[in-house]
Amino acid sequence: MKLHLADIQCDAEIAASGEAALERFQPDKYDLIVLDLMLPGKVDGLEVCRQLRAQPGYIPILMLTARSAELDRVLGLEMGADDYLTKPFSIPELQARIKALLRRTDALTQSAASKEAEDRIEVEGLEIDVDRRQVVLEGNPVNLTAKEFDLLLYFARHPGRVYTRMQLLDQVWGYSHEGYEHTVNSHINRLRAKIETNPAKPHYVLTVWGVGYKFTEAEF
Repeated sequence: MKLHLADIQCDAEIAASGEAALERFQPDKYDLIVLDLMLPGKVDGLEVCRQLRAQPGYIPILMLTARSAELDRVLGLEMGADDYLTKPFSIPELQARIKALLRRTDALTQSAASKEAEDRIEVEGLEIDVDRRQVVLEGNPVNLTAKEFDLLLYFARHPGRVYTRMQLLDQVWGYSHEGYEHTVNSHINRLRAKIETNPAKPHYVLTVWGVGYKFTEAEF
């Protein structure tokens, strides 16, 4: 994998265990982490992900897993992983996912630089602190994963605009492979469970039947 990452101009360092990864990690040293779920030793990939996300700073995490169960994928995403690949996977797909995450990180950085004035979005009891990546609903903090926050922020920045699942995959996840639309569905369901009073009758993230989703056009 290190050799194949060099093919896309990425310098990689290898940590052979979860303990080694945590000891080596420095927020300002790495641009992306490829994290295997199954690791030797007492610290597995989920625990590494949890501890990294508890530290200041933000670095995208691509999780690798030999497990295909939906629960394992959801746990990884809930812990803060930005994307996952289930083994066996092709090297071109791995390279594509890594490039997509790096592009998205660059785009978010550029967007933040160009929108310094837009540090907070408020709409009908929902507040999004862009810089701190925090969400408050009716005065109560909402704990979102990194991807749930990215999805909500993208919706909130484009109120009323309808997006298909493939468009959301491309804009928020950075790739648009067919067959991954369920990723959007599961994230929207979890997002609604956290920000909607009645997820069955959402107020913020609305379904446009036969097309996709949009964010409410309520007054900001």
